[in-house]
Amino acid sequence: MSARTPMDPRLLRAFVAVAEELHFTRAAARLYVAQQALSRDVRRLERELGAELFVRTTRQVTLTADGERLLPLARRVLAAHDELLAAFDRPRPLLVDLNSAGLATGRRVLHRARELAPDCELMARYESGLTGAAAELLAGRLDASFGRFAGLDPALRSGLEQQPVRYEPMAVVLPDDHRLAALPEVPLAALAGEEVYAGAGNPRTREWTDLALQLFEGRGIRIAPPLPLPVGDEEFERIMAKTRNPVLAVVDFPAMPRTVLRPLVDPVPLSPVSLVWRKGLVHPGLTALRSAVTGIALAEGWLRRAPGRWIPAIDLEAMTVHE
Repeated sequence: MSARTPMDPRLLRAFVAVAEELHFTRAAARLYVAQQALSRDVRRLERELGAELFVRTTRQVTLTADGERLLPLARRVLAAHDELLAAFDRPRPLLVDLNSAGLATGRRVLHRARELAPDCELMARYESGLTGAAAELLAGRLDASFGRFAGLDPALRSGLEQQPVRYEPMAVVLPDDHRLAALPEVPLAALAGEEVYAGAGNPRTREWTDLALQLFEGRGIRIAPPLPLPVGDEEFERIMAKTRNPVLAVVDFPAMPRTVLRPLVDPVPLSPVSLVWRKGLVHPGLTALRSAVTGIALAEGWLRRAPGRWIPAIDLEAMTVHE
């Protein structure tokens, strides 16, 4: 390893956990990360050090001589790192995923949290979907995100916690000359026969595609085939002009060129949004985020459900338990 290469404390924490547990599954549970992410961090540390730290067999994990030599050094480095942070009472920046630039719910919560905790640094990130963000949360590369918690794989949910934020009414983005563009609201029945884009094929937004599949079932609405994810207004406009497929969205979706946003009705479908974070995370920025959610949701009725709204039973159960 070059003397100039910085050593990431996360890699050392992964090593120490495995060295003390001598079991990757238990070490991953202790750190609240996915086992795959933990193994990846250990391999990266081994590459950076140029040394094999563990002997792995199907039955056991043991330290090599280099691993034995590193363990007390790693413990001292981590202790010094923790002492340094405590001495200056400066928590590290909290990395908050807002999914996509322009979406209002997460952005408003983050803005209010910054007001509540002005001494904390809360940094926005954009991961384009909770499924993609969840892996980053479990690996410690993100701290919080927003999205449909019940739509995650159970293996991902087991390492995460949530707080309901909002039942957000859903909408469609239409080309401005689409046959439905003149309507102030679009009944779901009017979409029968259409192919609607809902992120199919994007592995980072599977929870959103699954929500669309449940909403469209039995209504004669088809999921549009996979497309590369358009980034930026120009690409979005180009893809819309080429495919002319409506895009499933929420009512706060940002304006795009040559399109109109129309709420869906009859019934009004709701997108369940939660604040999601890694189990065991303690940070004043997270406390501020949770306080911001509570205040805004109460003031604006974000968690009220009027009669006749559509929401999958699994989402309703997951949100109600944590409200």
